[in-house]
Amino acid sequence: MSGAGDAAVETFAGTRPPVALRRHQQEALDRLAEAFARGQRRAWVVLPPGLGKTLTGLEAARRLGRRTVVLGPNTAIQGQWVAEWGRFRPSPEPAGTERDLAAPLTVLTYQALASFDPEAEIDEEGATAGSHLHRLRPQGQALVAALRGAGEVTLLLDECHHLLDTWGELLAELLRKLPRAHVVGLTATPPERMTAAQAALVGELFGPAVRGPSIPAAVREGQLAPYAELAWLTTPTGQEADWLSEEAERFTRLTARLLEPSFAPVPFLHWLDERLVRRSRTHTGPSAQEGPAVPWHRFAADHPELADAALRFHHHGLLALPEGARLREAHRHPPGAADWVRLLDDWVRGCLRRGGTAEDLRAEEEIRSALPSIGYQLTKRGVRAGRSPVDRVVARSAAKTAAVREILAAELTSLGCRLRAVVVCDHERARAILPSGLAGVLDAQAGSARLVLTELIADPRTAALCPLLVTGSTVAADPVTADRFVEFCTSARPPLRLETGTDEELPGAVVIGGAWTSRRWVALATRFFEQGGSRALIGTRGLLGEGWNAEGVNTLVDLTEATTPTAVVQTRGRALRFDPAWPAKTAATWSVVCVAPGHPRGTTDWDRFVRKHEGYLGVTDSGAVMSGVAHVHPDLSPYAPPPHQEFDARNAAMLRRSERRDRVRELWRIGSPYEDRLGHSVRITPGPGSRSVPAPGPPPPGPLRARPPVAVPAARGTVPEEGEIATGPALASGVGGAVLAAGAALLAGLAPPLLPLLVAPAGWAAHRAAHSHRRARARAELLRAAAREPVVSALAWALADGLRDAGLLPVGAEAVTAQPDENGTYQVQLVGVGLEESELFATAFDEVLAPLTAPRYLLPRYLVDRHDLAAGRRLPPHAVVHHAVPAVLGRRRQSVDALARAWRRRVSAGDPIYTQSPEGAGLLAAQRGRSPLDVTTALRVNWS
Repeated sequence: MSGAGDAAVETFAGTRPPVALRRHQQEALDRLAEAFARGQRRAWVVLPPGLGKTLTGLEAARRLGRRTVVLGPNTAIQGQWVAEWGRFRPSPEPAGTERDLAAPLTVLTYQALASFDPEAEIDEEGATAGSHLHRLRPQGQALVAALRGAGEVTLLLDECHHLLDTWGELLAELLRKLPRAHVVGLTATPPERMTAAQAALVGELFGPAVRGPSIPAAVREGQLAPYAELAWLTTPTGQEADWLSEEAERFTRLTARLLEPSFAPVPFLHWLDERLVRRSRTHTGPSAQEGPAVPWHRFAADHPELADAALRFHHHGLLALPEGARLREAHRHPPGAADWVRLLDDWVRGCLRRGGTAEDLRAEEEIRSALPSIGYQLTKRGVRAGRSPVDRVVARSAAKTAAVREILAAELTSLGCRLRAVVVCDHERARAILPSGLAGVLDAQAGSARLVLTELIADPRTAALCPLLVTGSTVAADPVTADRFVEFCTSARPPLRLETGTDEELPGAVVIGGAWTSRRWVALATRFFEQGGSRALIGTRGLLGEGWNAEGVNTLVDLTEATTPTAVVQTRGRALRFDPAWPAKTAATWSVVCVAPGHPRGTTDWDRFVRKHEGYLGVTDSGAVMSGVAHVHPDLSPYAPPPHQEFDARNAAMLRRSERRDRVRELWRIGSPYEDRLGHSVRITPGPGSRSVPAPGPPPPGPLRARPPVAVPAARGTVPEEGEIATGPALASGVGGAVLAAGAALLAGLAPPLLPLLVAPAGWAAHRAAHSHRRARARAELLRAAAREPVVSALAWALADGLRDAGLLPVGAEAVTAQPDENGTYQVQLVGVGLEESELFATAFDEVLAPLTAPRYLLPRYLVDRHDLAAGRRLPPHAVVHHAVPAVLGRRRQSVDALARAWRRRVSAGDPIYTQSPEGAGLLAAQRGRSPLDVTTALRVNWS
């Protein structure tokens, strides 16, 4: 193909991109060039949706100047590459779409290569074929041959994350056959959001990633639209709730029976106490083994799910707190079905089956019969989870479709004619037969795009949006909208001949049919939508997700169950594209979440919601950019939904936030500098009446920064003491100096001039009283100063200094930010450091604030009482509370002392106390489980 190769060189040399490259595109191309200059032939580029991966890939190929083949996951993306290449100037030779690679640029789908011959699954001797290339159909093998014959070809692999699950091994084989090829993978999924296996495969196939900006960085630069992540929380309908209640009753009876001592020879709670609290027995029965307790940290590392379940049982009052354990945010919730099942599994396998008595077998059978009601099976290998009808009811509740109507009606009121909404579902129609047990509970089409369309048409508020259903097989709308869309299509493509017809599954709607394919009708529907012919598209994730672009989308409602990082990024990316027609566009992405209160498996939809947001960044109402559900609202926890009684109030708050799009845009601070760095933070919420954090009110203009305190409390008084301040020495020298001078004069016989000093006792008493008064005032002022010191900030500053002085951090208090908001909640973070260092600080700070469990050392913090502020009183000893020395510092006495020095400078006088000493053991016994501050904490991940 030397002639073809020369033509490719000429074609690429004579073209230029249609627009000026953005900064992040140029930076990615420069880094690719550096890698290729070092002799590297493979690389991959990570850019969020909407930042021009296609243009970046084409420009990389143009600069290499060799015959280029693009592979993408579907025909929609194939069409985008062809169209983008057609925009280069001057007009280049059109891109080819055939396997012969005759054109300088050929764009194909992965399926053009990965089409397998079923007869090649085994070799002539009946063994499984070892080579994926061997299994390709003739067309695929012809493409491989063409690639090998192209010589120094450039291979662009779009959305290369698809290769990880489906075609990774095939690609690895292919690349070994193309040693002279330059290979560039392109994806929106960063390595940290892949599984370990996926990241390893990508590293093997492509090498290190060329990273573009994160999504928040692109928003700050004005390349993507600012956005708000919102959630609508709902509960099942009354009919669904009744069915769920009946299903849960058997498991509820089981959990009550489990707590009865007579349920089995070794009672469930007795087993848990020995297994999890004492940790001295591995199992029961004839071969039971007793031994020394396994340290909690080792047990938790070896059995993390059991440990978490045990601590939630403790929080619920069912177990004692294991020695050495500490309750975190994840544990401060009642145990769910998964916790019961994990502990039951351990009990059945480790106790009942080893006991083997008739009573053990009866207990096991009772457990076996109850578990299916919540979607579990007890097998020979233990308890196994399965898809439960409960999951289907919660995931596809009619309440979720009703929520879509409420959301879109509110968005229409807010945005009016500017609204461009997309509702993304998993499927067009429910093809699986509804289980007989759900007849009359769920609609047969529950959760489908078809049902969403019919309900939007039936509601006068949302019918005004002219909703349009667009899937891979169907286009449908209400009759008026359908006629308008047919007219639009036939005007745009005169050869088209379209007609409308009814469908009994779509009451109130008509289906638009004709001699066209999804590739054409999706493009036309998108144009119709962007021009306002419809303001609500309903479709599936497969069609309106990856590869589909509409710059005008400003509201997205996510009804899907997909939780993979790729699916989340791609789905949300549909709403983030910059809209030239509305430069001030701010997008809202809604997640609709159904929770069944009281059902042991009623939080499965919440758990999906959490997984979707894990690692995904959004802006909070305070302007912090955070990962996880906290960016929807800082109060939301990934470990449990809020009480269902709060759902209406939270939904109202979400609607208010969606109405204030200008405010959301301000919070993103477009154009301001950023580091594009993640860091861990601690969110601290005061309890009722807490004096440890400021009262609610307008927050200060910026975060609190470290400063030395005026004074810190001691066992009595403060450090420095009142005699150490400036007025103390001045008073002492003034009064004491006068007395000494008078005595010297008398001894020298200078009595006449100093006769007034003969009345010194009265004058001295006056001076002494004045001095005492001044000292009392100074003491009171120091006590007031100590009382005014911000406790949370002082603790954070002392910890940072202690970690630095112990050699565990490169920075100290100067790198701590403590940002309060209008509700009195603090966000404390160590900035300017790496992710691991910020996590070390956040974890240690959480330990300092947490209730005492079993630390090795304690540090005292003396409390200034309001009554102590009265001048002239003789000070009683101050009350004292004790904080844990974090585990990372408590391992070595030198590290403990480093924290103690910082503690005395910034928090309180006092020395560390070893909890294995008599004094320390007594203090720990008296204060174990008590919190040294009336606050709750939560660890979060922030972007800066």
